[in-house]
Amino acid sequence: MGRPKPKHTSLARGGRTEQETLARPAPSSRETLRFSLHAHALHTRAATFRSERRRAMALAFDEFGRPFIILREQEKKTRLRGLDAQKANIAAGKAVARILRTSLGPKGMDKMLQSPDGDVTITNDGATILEQMDVDNQIAKLMVELSRSQDYEIGDGTTGVVVMAGALLEQAEKLLERGIHPIRVAEGYEMASRIAFDHLERISQKFEFTADNIEPLVQTCMTTLSSKIVNRCKRALAEIAVKAVIAVADLDRKDVNLDLIKVEGKVGGKLEDTELIYGIVVDKDMSHPQMPKRIEDAKIAILTCPFEPPKPKTKHKVDIDTVEKFQTLREQEQKYFDEMVQKCKDVGATLVICQWGFDDEANHLLMHRNLPAVRWVGGVELELIAIATGGRIVPRFQELSPEKLGKAGLVREKSFGTTKDQMLYIERCANSRAVTIFIRGGNKMMIEETKRSLHDALCVARNLIRNNSIVYGGGSAEISCSLAVETAADRHPGVEQYAIRSFADALDAVPLALAENSGLPPIDTLTAVKAQQVKESNPHCGIDCNDVGTNDMKQQNVFETLIGKQQQILLATQVVKMILKIDDVISPSEY
Repeated sequence: MGRPKPKHTSLARGGRTEQETLARPAPSSRETLRFSLHAHALHTRAATFRSERRRAMALAFDEFGRPFIILREQEKKTRLRGLDAQKANIAAGKAVARILRTSLGPKGMDKMLQSPDGDVTITNDGATILEQMDVDNQIAKLMVELSRSQDYEIGDGTTGVVVMAGALLEQAEKLLERGIHPIRVAEGYEMASRIAFDHLERISQKFEFTADNIEPLVQTCMTTLSSKIVNRCKRALAEIAVKAVIAVADLDRKDVNLDLIKVEGKVGGKLEDTELIYGIVVDKDMSHPQMPKRIEDAKIAILTCPFEPPKPKTKHKVDIDTVEKFQTLREQEQKYFDEMVQKCKDVGATLVICQWGFDDEANHLLMHRNLPAVRWVGGVELELIAIATGGRIVPRFQELSPEKLGKAGLVREKSFGTTKDQMLYIERCANSRAVTIFIRGGNKMMIEETKRSLHDALCVARNLIRNNSIVYGGGSAEISCSLAVETAADRHPGVEQYAIRSFADALDAVPLALAENSGLPPIDTLTAVKAQQVKESNPHCGIDCNDVGTNDMKQQNVFETLIGKQQQILLATQVVKMILKIDDVISPSEY
């Protein structure tokens, strides 16, 4: 008869077919026990192995327990998840903010950066420091971009925005450790930033100025320059910056094109020699040393064609086997040069500015025909000269005509010191909408830093022309916003209230850093100023960094643009929200 057939079983894990399983004789009870224990041990080991593998490599398994890979070469990747990822990201952001914290304010320290090719930069401009630092971490790169976007949009406040973002991240870390969900923190920050934004609008003041009364603009630019290395000449430089902006500004449209302001520098002299030229300065000299160095009422031909005989586009070869042929060729060349110079003379040009060079023969002819010329002038400078003088850039000699000439009241060559360095000044132009700020200084680094400082001042003046609202500096606006946000937190039920309070604490980071950098006891100073603001209901009380003796920033004439401050708060909040929302970091391993 044989043993009864076992029940119909499903496909075994061992990979046997159904028929093989059916054909096997039934095991004895001891065998069954041993088999089940063995199977259990195998199963447990496999499960442990699988969970370890899954933890290490995040493998996925199909219904038959076979692994399949989601990420390519995932064993070579490192992963951070959840709170660990957020903490690592926050640490990276805080590290960048810590670097810039000491550069904030009028007593902020400078940073010295050396590039791979040995160039040294000394600056305390946040955007420049972060731009030149070789940042590897992706979150730190976000902070660099944050500073850059503040620089592109506003031009000033690049250090403050990073310090602010670092403080927000620091506060967020405490909230995350208390078990608050990152999204709730981000939402709370968003609410708080709106409260701060609106509060800034309320405490701001309109600043009335005209083209004749530029004192308010100068005061604001002086605040910007006071934190730079050039602060001993801040009054003179602020006036230069404001006059330059007013010269190129379209006050009816409230628009300023900063491309029309050219900033040139030359090593030598002292910072006080910096001047504003209503015209263009070109780092070139006359092509022939005997040409006149000063031309009154110049009519300028601006050319982009070379003073050379035309060359055929195809490959060519000239066979010269007799003296006569050579003579003919030379005469022909001479005729070309003659015609070119004559065309310039015929249209009435008294100065030729050429993008290309010309050989000695052309130079000699120009000299003889009494037509001064400048060669190798760059394309950007050529465009600025054309804008300033009202001329047209001419690509071919055949197209020269009197109406295409630019006009300038005075063109002069100026030499500096004992170095025989010469520059060309084109002044009293027909269209004075292009100006040049010419900086002098003891060394190259000083000139570069002055250029960056002036860029900030120019941007501040431009922002004030676009929107003439100001808030007071010295951390007073941040303290006032902090108090407003703290008060508003009570009106928000729920977990967001914690985040709103943390935002208020983070706003105190800027005045704290200002006090710290000025050598004052940070916490005592901040609490005293905060108490004074509450007691007097005066949002103009800030940190007295320069030891003037009063905390009232209105009396100290320390102003900042409203749009600059608002942009700082919005940008910092956006970046922090972005960082908080990252909970999984997958990065390739480092070899």
